[in-house]
Amino acid sequence: MVSTFLSRIIGLVRTKYIVWLFGSGVSADAFNAAFVLPDMISYFLVGGAASITFVTILTRYRETGREVEGERSLSVILTTMYLVLGSAIVLAEIFAPWYVRWWFNGFDPHKAALCTLLTRILLPAQLCFFAGGVFGAVLLVRKQFSVQAVAPLIYGLGTIVGGLLLVKRIGVSSLAIGTVGGAACGPLLLNWFFARRAGAHYRFLLDWRDEGLREWVRLSLPLMAGVSLVTADNWIIAHFASKIGGAVSLMSYAKQFFTAPMAMLAQAAGAASLPFFASLWSQDRRYEFAVNVADSVSRVASLGLLAASIMVALGRPAIDLVFTGGHFSTAEANVCALYFAVFSLSLFLWSAQAIYSRAFYAAGNTFVPMVAGTIVTAVSLPIYNALFHWQGAVGLAIASDIGIAMQTLSIAVLLHHRRMVSLASLDFTEMGRCLLAALLAGAAVALLVWGLGALLHHLPGSGLPRQTRWADLEIVLVGSALWLAAAKWTLEKTGSSLPRVAMRRLGLG
Repeated sequence: MVSTFLSRIIGLVRTKYIVWLFGSGVSADAFNAAFVLPDMISYFLVGGAASITFVTILTRYRETGREVEGERSLSVILTTMYLVLGSAIVLAEIFAPWYVRWWFNGFDPHKAALCTLLTRILLPAQLCFFAGGVFGAVLLVRKQFSVQAVAPLIYGLGTIVGGLLLVKRIGVSSLAIGTVGGAACGPLLLNWFFARRAGAHYRFLLDWRDEGLREWVRLSLPLMAGVSLVTADNWIIAHFASKIGGAVSLMSYAKQFFTAPMAMLAQAAGAASLPFFASLWSQDRRYEFAVNVADSVSRVASLGLLAASIMVALGRPAIDLVFTGGHFSTAEANVCALYFAVFSLSLFLWSAQAIYSRAFYAAGNTFVPMVAGTIVTAVSLPIYNALFHWQGAVGLAIASDIGIAMQTLSIAVLLHHRRMVSLASLDFTEMGRCLLAALLAGAAVALLVWGLGALLHHLPGSGLPRQTRWADLEIVLVGSALWLAAAKWTLEKTGSSLPRVAMRRLGLG
C-alpha cells in the first residue's frame, strides 16, 4: 500500500506537469479524452483484467504442481491475444475520427481533430499493458508485489520525460509519445524482466486446444461481454463533460487526485488479497475464505471512511497547493476541488467493491459480477444523464457516487446469497466507530480550514488579496495534525482497536 501510494505521488507530479502546461484548455481536454478509446479496446478485448484472470489460473497450476503447463499456457494466451489486440488497434487507428465525433459530440472540429491524433498515438500502449498484466500475474502468484507499485511510477515519468524533450517542438503530442514510452518501459519491460528472473519464459506459440487458453477465455469472456461501472465511470463522465469547455480536464484532474488514496486502499489491497483468496478457494477452505474476505472488506471500508473525511475537509487547499500555477488558475482549482470532494465521499465504497469483486474472481466466477456490473451500468446511465442536465459537471460526480454504491451493494448481496461471504460477518461496529470519528474529525478540520482561510485571506490592514501557496501548506499541515488527533481520540474513546493496531504495525507501540 505504501509503495502504491508513493507511485501515485509520481502520478500527481505527472498531472501537475500537464496542468502547468495546458491547464483545462483545448489541448488538455483533447489529451485527457484521448485515453478513452484505448481503455475501451483493452477492456472489451482482454477483459480489462488480464492479471486478475491469470492470477486465478496460475495459482491453480502452482497449487497442483503443474507450473510447466502454466508457463506454456502463458505463452499461448499472450501470443493469441497479441494477434487479436494488435488487429483491433489497427482498426481503431483507422476509425478513430468517427469514434471521436460520436463519443465526444460536444467537441468542436479543432478539438476533435487533436483528440483523434492523440488517440492514435496512445493506442499501441495497450499492447504493453496487456503483456505487462500477464507477466505481472506471474509475480503476484509468487506473492511479489513491489514491481506492481514501481511500474506505474515509470509509466508516469514517461509522460513527463516526453514533455520535457518534445513539448516545444510538437506540443501536447509530446505527452502522448512519452506516455507510450513509459508504458513500454514500466508495465511491460519491468514486469517481463522480473517475471523472467522468477523463472517464467515466453515464446511465440499458438495452440487453440491449450487447456489454459480455454480456461482464460472462459474466465475472460464474461468480462469482455459485459461492462463494469468501475471502468465505465470515466468513459461516461468524459462523454457528458465534453459538452462543457474544460470540464473533461477538470473532472479528470479531480479523479486523478482521488486515485492516490483510492489506489492505496482499493487497488493495492485488492491486488494483494487476490492470490491469498485464490489459494484458499483452490484448497477448498471455504470458511477461511469467507472470514478473510469479510475482514478485508471491513478494514478497507473503515479506512476509507476515515480517509474520505480528511480528503473532503482539506481538498480545496490541497488542490490549490498542488495544481495552481502556470496555465491553471485558482478559480479552476476551486471547481476541481468541488468535484474531488464529491468523489471522495465514495472512497469506502470503491475500497469495498475492490475486495468483493476479487472474491468472485478468486473463486473462478467472472460471469456473475459481469452480469451485475452490466445491469448496474445500464441503470446508472439515465442517472448520469439526469444529474448532468440538473447540476452540470457536479451532477456527474454525484452520479458516480450513486453508481459505485449500487455496484458495491449488488456484489455484496450476490456473495451473501451464494453463501460465499455473509454480510453478517462484516464488522459493522468497527465501521460505525470509524464513521463517527470521520464525521467529528472532518467537521473539526472543516471549521479550521474556514477560519484560517478567512484569517489568511483578510488579515486586518494586510491588504492580502488572496491566499498564498505557503498559506495553503500551513492549512494542510495544521489541518492534518488536528484531524489525526481528533480521529485518534474518538476511536480510542469508542473502544476501537485501530489506533493500537496501527501503532504496532508502524513499530511505535
